[in-house]
Formats: sequence, structure tokens, C-alpha cells
Amino acid sequence: MPALTFWERVKYTLVRPDDEPTKKAASDDRSADELRAAIHRSDDKERAIGLVAAPVAAIVGIAISTASISYAKTHHQNVHVYDELTYVLLGLAVLILVASLLRKRLFQGITLALFGVAVFQLKYTYVGFAAPFVLAGAWYMVRAYRLQQALKRAEGDAGGRQRAAQSAPSPRPRASKRYTPPT
Repeated sequence: MPALTFWERVKYTLVRPDDEPTKKAASDDRSADELRAAIHRSDDKERAIGLVAAPVAAIVGIAISTASISYAKTHHQNVHVYDELTYVLLGLAVLILVASLLRKRLFQGITLALFGVAVFQLKYTYVGFAAPFVLAGAWYMVRAYRLQQALKRAEGDAGGRQRAAQSAPSPRPRASKRYTPPT
């Protein structure tokens, strides 16, 4: 076997190929009811991450707005915009906390991602503060998506067959109610 190139080594380090192409991906063994319950409420780990992220978001928001206000004062700029920024960032931190307390996974992800994007839009110097929030929000949203897909697979073909039978076209088209016969 020839030696791998640098690019192939990097590629196979990041994405591992399947060992056996016939082997199926690991499926979720939970029933449809268990998956519905998992979709409805986030688990303890997700809630804990949100409960930690909310105060961190508030601290980051206050720190960023304080630095922006002091920069605006020294450069004789309008401070009113940065005051509103403080309210927006603190409001998003409160929404993160509320979504975490209510165990709403998708809303946690959306609010975390929005907070990260809001911080990212300020200056490039705040990317280090924004990236963890965007990544955590994306993680929540990917988990919500994967649970929805697992629920679709768990419901299986029975639900799909029923929907296909209901939407199957009739063998003969119905007569149009707007048809006017020739006179």
C-alpha cells in the first residue's frame, strides 16, 4: 500500500471512513414515545450547560458593553448605541436562562447562537467571546435535529405507508366543477 499524502492523513484524521460499507450506522434503540419525551425536554447535561452559559453570557455582555462604552467616550462617539447593546446582550442572557430553566433545547440553541452572532458582529476582537456561544448553539440545534430524525426512523414504515395511501392519486381524475358543457 502506498504511503498517504499529507492531505489524506489530515482528511482521515478528521473524518474516518467506514470500516465495512455493509455495516449500518448505529441506530437509536429508543421507542417513538421515549424519543418524543426526549424531544420535548432537554436532559440534565443540556440544562446544566445552559444554566452555566447564561451567567457567563451576562458577564461577557457587561464586559463587552463596558469596553465599548469606554472606547466610545475616549473617541467622542455616541454612547447611546452601546447602552442599547447592553440591554440586548443582557436580554439574550436572560432568554438563555429562561430556555434552560424550561428545558427547551431548540430555544436554548437559538438564543445561544444569537448571542454569539450579536457579539461577533461588534468587532473582530470579540470573536473569542462569540465562538463558544455560536458553537454551543449549533450543538443544541444539531441534537434537536438528530432527535427528530431518530423519531422519524422509529415511527418507521407504518406511518409512511399510511401517509402514502392517503396521498395516493385516484385512478381517474375528478370532473371539474367549472366545466361548462357545450350548447
